Amino acid sequence: MTTNFLAILGGFALGLFYFGGLWLTVRKGLFSPHPALLFLTSTLLRTASVIGGFLLISSGDPVRLLFAVGGFVAAKVASIAFGRRNSAPEHRDKEETPCI
Repeated sequence: MTTNFLAILGGFALGLFYFGGLWLTVRKGLFSPHPALLFLTSTLLRTASVIGGFLLISSGDPVRLLFAVGGFVAAKVASIAFGRRNSAPEHRDKEETPCI
């Protein structure tokens, strides 16, 4: 039970790292002289880190991996909600549907 909860927290932390890094990359990429290199490097580092994190969290147990992935998805949902809450009202589209 405790290890499953820790797996969820670990997955959530990995999600915050991944989507926070994505947010930073997009913000920096707008003003970067080499945006393609920035996006490629960021994608590779974030993906490798998250895969390694999943391997460490799960330790070969598929149930813990499932809980970790659930935490990761929860972080994605939280980051979408946080981003929508903090976006400027004039940039919001009333009929926009979430891309999940």
